[in-house]
Amino acid sequence: MIRLGVIGHGGRISSVIKNCLREVEPDIRVVGIIDPDEAGARSRLDDCDKNDVIFYDNLDEMMKNAKPDALAIGTRCNLHTPYAIEASKYDIPLYLEKPVAINMEQALSLEKAFQNSKCQVVVSFPLRVSPLCLLAKEYIQKGSIGVPVHICALNYVPYGAVYWEHEYRNYEITQGLFLQKATHDLDYMSFLMDSPIIRVAAMATVGQVFGGTKPSGLVCSKCNEAKTCLESPENRKRNGSGWHTDDHPCVFSSDCGSPATGTNEDASSALLEFASGAHGVYTQVFFSRRDAQKRGAIISGYLGTLDFDWYPNDMKYIRHHASFTDTIKAGEGLSHFGGDTELAHDFIDLIRGEGKSRTGIQTGLQSVYACLAAKQSLENGQFVNVRQLGE
Repeated sequence: MIRLGVIGHGGRISSVIKNCLREVEPDIRVVGIIDPDEAGARSRLDDCDKNDVIFYDNLDEMMKNAKPDALAIGTRCNLHTPYAIEASKYDIPLYLEKPVAINMEQALSLEKAFQNSKCQVVVSFPLRVSPLCLLAKEYIQKGSIGVPVHICALNYVPYGAVYWEHEYRNYEITQGLFLQKATHDLDYMSFLMDSPIIRVAAMATVGQVFGGTKPSGLVCSKCNEAKTCLESPENRKRNGSGWHTDDHPCVFSSDCGSPATGTNEDASSALLEFASGAHGVYTQVFFSRRDAQKRGAIISGYLGTLDFDWYPNDMKYIRHHASFTDTIKAGEGLSHFGGDTELAHDFIDLIRGEGKSRTGIQTGLQSVYACLAAKQSLENGQFVNVRQLGE
């Protein structure tokens, strides 16, 4: 039996345990939890964990008494770093949700904590290890497109309104959607280009779609505009346009923050320079709906172009100097397009001492440094150099 300690047993990490880790290793048990919302955390447990799990106030106490074989951190984003720093003191594998830090102070502290740590980390970057991304990497490595010179990545999010509902809209916790969302994408872009991002210029559109001046605490069931509002449960169901179709907080309320106090972006983009001399563009849009959904990249070299999209889960390989184009179709219906399952295998292998992490703490930190540079560029309107690990 594998004994797992969990810090922050929320919806995301409980889903990873139930649907991914347990799929790879059915004999894994949650033996200890640190979570101030004990009732909520218990409600998310599998039946096999409910009788034996014990709740603890701190990590030292849980390590001493529960004696876990591994740890998983699924707290809100602002707590990822402090708990990961504590976990770095122990020589057991750690599954760490992204982003690994939300500001430069946290990132530097985290990098320092892991410099001499024996704790091996699987950062939750499933896109990098998804089958479709790995296939694109394979094509690049065998020279199918020549040397990659340019990458354009797109993320048209069909469920983007979620970032103005519930805790996602708490800017103090998320620090914006480069850190909350693009941390995935900038990581896989660097992976595909086989080069770190060294310079960023970014731009955002804020407060043009979501956010506003509706009263604090307003929910759809208490609003007299629910009949006409496109974000009401009734209209989301009717139009097939909603991710959450139950009663929810207003996405146009003052609770969403403001450009002055900090708020998530309706859309944001970045121009990226890689150490290899290549460059790229990344764009994320959060008011897209239905068939406008798209998440993927176009990578070009002199010999050809790869164009993949995770939603249909397919990739086109276009030869530039021959009249052939191949379309490759991958499987569908997998969590994070199959990447979560791959990370589950990596984590279980780490626990068993049979493998290495493909998304170590270094990948999490380098992505955060790129996202922080983008965030700084949003604020000052200039190109910003990206801190590199060890600088």
